[in-house]
Amino acid sequence: MITKNSKTYLLPQAGNFYKANLHCHSTVSDGKLSPEELKKIYKDEGYSVVAFTDHDVLVPHDDLRDEEFLPLHGYELEITEEKALDFRFLKTAHMTLVALDENNLTQICYHREKYFIGNGAKYRGEIKFDKSLPDFERKYTPECVNEVVKTAHEKGFFITYCHPCWSLENYNDYMNYHGFDAMEIYNNASGVGGFGEYNAKIYDDMLRGGEKLFCVATDDNHNVHSIKHLMNDSFGGFVMIKAEALEYGDITSALKRGDFYASQGPQFFDLYLKDGFVYASFSPCVTAYISCANRRTHVVCGEMGELITEAKLPVTEDDVYFRVTITDKRGRHANTRAYFIKDLI
Repeated sequence: MITKNSKTYLLPQAGNFYKANLHCHSTVSDGKLSPEELKKIYKDEGYSVVAFTDHDVLVPHDDLRDEEFLPLHGYELEITEEKALDFRFLKTAHMTLVALDENNLTQICYHREKYFIGNGAKYRGEIKFDKSLPDFERKYTPECVNEVVKTAHEKGFFITYCHPCWSLENYNDYMNYHGFDAMEIYNNASGVGGFGEYNAKIYDDMLRGGEKLFCVATDDNHNVHSIKHLMNDSFGGFVMIKAEALEYGDITSALKRGDFYASQGPQFFDLYLKDGFVYASFSPCVTAYISCANRRTHVVCGEMGELITEAKLPVTEDDVYFRVTITDKRGRHANTRAYFIKDLI
């Protein structure tokens, strides 16, 4: 039985929340908007952090940095089946890599000629890579994916598994991937595009399979439609990072610790553990519930459809891990990461 007389804060008590999009595409690869245009629209929507993760090119955008906006260095890497099929039928594994140190600009698993998408090849001259290494050949195998993950960790990157539904990957694929820092519990571009990319079940599959990873919600925006268009892929998936300051190292350290939550809209304000219960306060929602490694769950909702702003959710040591989900009246979710019981007692 979990008994604690004092509060164990699951989201840090100190610091500030910073709204972030950790998966973003610009004209550097296959996005429609320039990095400067992306800064403007995201800053106007209250975002403080954007990770520029253009396909296969790690290009820094330090010129966009100011006291209220922080660009993170990153890129997206994809490993696709090599078959004589239309691309629509090919499985592919996508992952975003975000540099934990602002001075880390060396791209890993690089190939000098292959794997460029959109305008990416135009930026080859700006890419830093280890010239002593041979070109990295990508093969659609779990071994190749896991090699990228391992190398990413060794070289100081935060690596996220992306949009498994759009990628046509299933249980037999993603359960062979090991060591990711996070997975996309929601990907907005795929979500508004009709791929059903709310991946709560996949997150639990990976957790129950023994992986200790976080969950993020991202836009994966390419902005092929106008901001006013119903199919706009910006501003639908984000993370709220709790950090001391809007400094590169503070933000990435908070990411590495898991001091954030994922959201499509609702907001968590407070989250702590005390005397065998998780206490959560949040923006007005229809339901709040806890998910665990076993079949047990607990749901809190208002009477007669009334909205709630807080919940008290029981936790036991047999749960192995727990995570909290809140849902607003529009059906949008906010998800905490999984908290493992052994790490808390």
